[in-house]
Amino acid sequence: MKFNLADVFETVADAVPERVVLTWEGHDYTYAELDRLANQVAHHFAAHGVGKDDNVALYLKNSVEHVTSLVGLIKVRAVPVNVNYRYTDSELEYIFENSDSKAIVVELPEHQRSVATLMASLPELRTVFVIGEVVEELTAAAAALEGRTVEIVDFNGYIARSTERDFEERTGEELYLIYTGGTTGYPKGVMWQHDDFFRKPISGGNPYGPPRADLAELAREVQNFPSMSFLIAAPLMHGAASYSLFTFISLGCRLILERDFDAASIVRNIGRDKTQMILIVGDAMGMPLADEMEKQKDTADFSTLFSVTSGGALWSQSVRNRMLAVKPDLLLRDNFGASESGNDGEIKMDENGNLMVPPTDRMMVVDEKFEKITTPNEVGHIARIGNIPLGYYKDPEKTARTFPTLADGTRISVLGDMGYVREDGSIIFLGRGSQCINTGGEKVYAEEVEGALHGHPAIADALVVPAPDPKYGQRVAAVASLNEGFDEPTLEEIQEHCRKTLARYKVPRTVVFVDEVKRTPAGKADYKWAKATAAEESASV
Repeated sequence: MKFNLADVFETVADAVPERVVLTWEGHDYTYAELDRLANQVAHHFAAHGVGKDDNVALYLKNSVEHVTSLVGLIKVRAVPVNVNYRYTDSELEYIFENSDSKAIVVELPEHQRSVATLMASLPELRTVFVIGEVVEELTAAAAALEGRTVEIVDFNGYIARSTERDFEERTGEELYLIYTGGTTGYPKGVMWQHDDFFRKPISGGNPYGPPRADLAELAREVQNFPSMSFLIAAPLMHGAASYSLFTFISLGCRLILERDFDAASIVRNIGRDKTQMILIVGDAMGMPLADEMEKQKDTADFSTLFSVTSGGALWSQSVRNRMLAVKPDLLLRDNFGASESGNDGEIKMDENGNLMVPPTDRMMVVDEKFEKITTPNEVGHIARIGNIPLGYYKDPEKTARTFPTLADGTRISVLGDMGYVREDGSIIFLGRGSQCINTGGEKVYAEEVEGALHGHPAIADALVVPAPDPKYGQRVAAVASLNEGFDEPTLEEIQEHCRKTLARYKVPRTVVFVDEVKRTPAGKADYKWAKATAAEESASV
């Protein structure tokens, strides 16, 4: 059978109706209650023209309405579009226009004003659903349109809608669209069919064992699975967060959401919410979380917390060690995956500090012609196999490049990650090929050096990039920020620290200190900015 995500949610809701699915600001919602709310939201969308195959942009922070919008849209076979609320107006215009969004769901006044500014340039837009009070600018922008009408709808009107599940039959071939925030350029819309989404990003409804065969098995196993509590620290607009949301719904678990990422609040509320697991996105969230765990180690209640999981960005060993120093029995899991591949499994660190994926049937290493590399230690592109996306929305050229088809008809996903296979079949992850530094013929991968730098006690954050070098062509350069209370270390001190784990040619020869290391609105490394900063410093010396 083919799985549809709305069918999956409804199956779980019927199997464990009185179990808590969502904790929001101290208030609990059961599966049955959330299902009724999502039914009402779905009917509200449908009453205003939203239906099968319509793309709807969710320009929202974390909230109950964000969750009911997601579930409500897939109930009527519409397509949710994640929108990064940190984007500038020009980036927002790209997302709204590129995604052909026919409706936008928005809440905050400043976000409404951005929609108002862009409305005239969005020809596909027909409806704006507003959570809360509508700002005057939005109403005025809609009234000023010529030749078409954009309806401004009170989202809370869902309260008067039916709670029934009288929706049309679903197929599992419906789309789920995830815009991925890359390190350069505009985001790309990754098109997942629901069935592939269920089988890969959310591990067939069972990340701890074999995938569920059908909805009947899903219902039966959910009733036998313990109701774990899982805090999603990442915003729901992030791919890793949406994967986790549906994964733990498929297990009948309790999800904990906070409006914004606030490390102090997350740690303080572990005891209140009886949090058992926390999802973060790499060091960008891991470092402040470790800071707060250290600050609150004598006041916070860590008794229920047993796991911290990361995905979507570098999570350095030094940050993990700080968490373990506060709570030594924590289970730390670093997931390897991407918006274009879903969950590829756990990435571990071997005895030499290498990032390693155990032998798996989900990945292989291929050469430039996409032929499988079987020779141990030969560097190539890491390719994902199995259930993968249909491609990028409205971009056949990038689709062909990223999702090629092998000679035997197998489609793979090749994202630029470089690595090699060891004799035991495990795969060593080196880093993105686009961030590879060629210094005198030696190749250095940025992520490896960044991990070493994050282990220095004075360094809060760091990015590693190539800088021009008259002798070697490129040199390894770092742009870093300082932890509070630390003086700026010398270049020699940093190099001495790095030599403990890195070959000499990988050690940074230039380090530029800045007040804050910039990251993209999606929280990923802004290598374009870092490269310009490092180049400017190199030119001045």
